[in-house]
Amino acid sequence: TVMKITDLTLIPASKYLFVKIITDTGISGIGEVGAWGFIDAAAECLKKFRGYLVGKDPFQIEHHNQYMYRSMYFRGAILMSAISAIDIALWDIKGKVLGVPVYELLGGRTRDKVRSYGAVFQFTPEAMAKGCLELKKQGFTCARLMITGDMSQTQTGMEDDIFNGKVKKYTDMVAACRQAVGEDFDFVLECHRSLTPSEAIAFGNAVEKYHPLFLEDPIAPDNVEVMADVASKISIPIATGERCINIQEMELIMTKKAARYVRPDVCALGGITPAKKVAAMAEANYVGIVPHNPLGPVSTAACLQLDASIPNFTIQEFPSFYLQGGEAAMLKEPLEVEHGYIKVPNRPGIGIELIDDISEKFPPKQRGINAQINYDGSVRDL
Repeated sequence: TVMKITDLTLIPASKYLFVKIITDTGISGIGEVGAWGFIDAAAECLKKFRGYLVGKDPFQIEHHNQYMYRSMYFRGAILMSAISAIDIALWDIKGKVLGVPVYELLGGRTRDKVRSYGAVFQFTPEAMAKGCLELKKQGFTCARLMITGDMSQTQTGMEDDIFNGKVKKYTDMVAACRQAVGEDFDFVLECHRSLTPSEAIAFGNAVEKYHPLFLEDPIAPDNVEVMADVASKISIPIATGERCINIQEMELIMTKKAARYVRPDVCALGGITPAKKVAAMAEANYVGIVPHNPLGPVSTAACLQLDASIPNFTIQEFPSFYLQGGEAAMLKEPLEVEHGYIKVPNRPGIGIELIDDISEKFPPKQRGINAQINYDGSVRDL
């Protein structure tokens, strides 16, 4: 007899929304929603998709992904976040039923451990350099530097309106960090869409000598042509793609040569299924994969299965919340981290289990919405 899905339940915890898909064999799988800040909207989509899934064979992952994606006239981040959570949970079920990690179903393991980077949420050269040294002490070989205005502030100062001053301030941050940690350490320059094309080009050329691994989202990523123009005028590789919600958007980034690294988000793009396709497209274009991962441990676990099964993986974003927010306690068996590398779990499925009372230990609390206000009262990206 064919196994059937009997239920889909929602598990809110902390800032996250996890999904549990249950089968008539008693085996269940977990996934995670990507559209943080709008998880109530994604929850409504999941309730609708539950009606489709109940009674279906959970092994038909590609078919279900296609059906849910094509079943709606409207597309968007909320819908794709719901589909992503379902897709991850279905892969988890399939691995558990077959008794293998998901990476075995994606072509087998290409690596045993995954290089990762931690974030430095500091906004002065001195504090940022200190944060890099702290990560280096923990064993990391790469840090994510926030090349933005002070994200803890709701309003910027007059100095952020001055082109030369802004470029110099950000350049000084990178210089201080390089001086502090030496040459055997990488930087991810996370601009968080905070620069104009002119600022991005000036900044990119100014910090070229410090050899950052890549410049992430130097400008708002909505116009691929402009991102490609910025990429053509600096030697530092650009990374983008975290907002993409289908494989066609990713393909356009590569066709236009807008990035040397793309950032599929398994909880936003539609799950592990399209993320693996993006990795293949990227491989054909000599583009590296740096999965976006600003979420909870289910997202991280799903990323690890992708990372472990592709040849063109570069480095994995490790959520600051997991490292500093005590979120290892969300898992029955925490992820193992050594020298900044995350060990790929060899347990069946995505390799993790959430604790039973997660909603009580981590009370649900959605993220709010926030943008920064410029000195003159206008809105800027944060």
